[in-house]
Amino acid sequence: MSQLVVDPPWAPADPVGEALHRLRITGFFYCRTEADGDWAVEMPAFADCVSFHVVTAGEAWVEVGGEPPVRLGVGDLALVPHGRGHLLLSAPGTPSLGRVDELPQEYVTEHYSVLRHHGPGPRTELVCGVLGVDGPASRPLLDLLPPVVHVNRATPDAPSWIDGTLALMTDELRRARPGGEAVTTRLADILVIQAVRAWLDAQNARTGWLGALRDPQVGAAIAAVHRDPGRPWTVATLAREAAMSRSSFAARFTDVVGEPAMRYVTRWRMHVAADRLAHGGATVREVAAALGYESEAAFSHAYTRTVGVRPGSTRRARS
Repeated sequence: MSQLVVDPPWAPADPVGEALHRLRITGFFYCRTEADGDWAVEMPAFADCVSFHVVTAGEAWVEVGGEPPVRLGVGDLALVPHGRGHLLLSAPGTPSLGRVDELPQEYVTEHYSVLRHHGPGPRTELVCGVLGVDGPASRPLLDLLPPVVHVNRATPDAPSWIDGTLALMTDELRRARPGGEAVTTRLADILVIQAVRAWLDAQNARTGWLGALRDPQVGAAIAAVHRDPGRPWTVATLAREAAMSRSSFAARFTDVVGEPAMRYVTRWRMHVAADRLAHGGATVREVAAALGYESEAAFSHAYTRTVGVRPGSTRRARS
């Protein structure tokens, strides 16, 4: 029987770090762009994906519909986290050359290409990627993020990890060696998680999911649920994790998170269930048992009410 893997009981109490750890990032497509003069390309929308763009020479702009354009200088990283279509261009207002996936380019491998545009004017070079993101924490975590996460290399406290990670990634892409795509995906994984962490560190949230994770008491209870979602949780057992009285914990949890504790437990279990059904190869009955449900019917009812589709549909859709 397939079992849900939970973190060991001695895992460090860092709910934000644990949420980032639960992100699962898979490589989808990478592109190195060399563009001279005026240019603009349309990046299509991809569901359940994030796009990243790093400028290695010159400058570029990112525009997500309805949002102010974001300028990227050398070493800057832009993350578009919600799978939305957007524009990548030399300057605001530049006419589009078309969708990036429909433009002529050199396909080095099935998942990596080099796009070149020649025209009068300065050169811009970029490394871009489209990555699949899933895992139980992916939706609540990515929902926190703005339309564009901009990591600005020019700020006084700019992170140094971009330079080193990008240098390794660019080297792998240029050489196209055996196993290069696997290495590139893991480097992209670092880029994305570091960008998300940089944005989270800059926030001062006291409520909502991020505020709850950072709350010493509520965060401890949430971390316990994340580690062991199949445990027979009650408000009382969660309150013990938070070292609070039952009534004080129930009120504080609702005030910080915005929903009652047991409703959160159910939603997290369904995030885990959806991930296991889509990726783990487990049956509906196995997932139901691992998450503490006494019957498959009870689990299916909770899943359908929370997710909006029956668990069997999630399993079949992924297949």
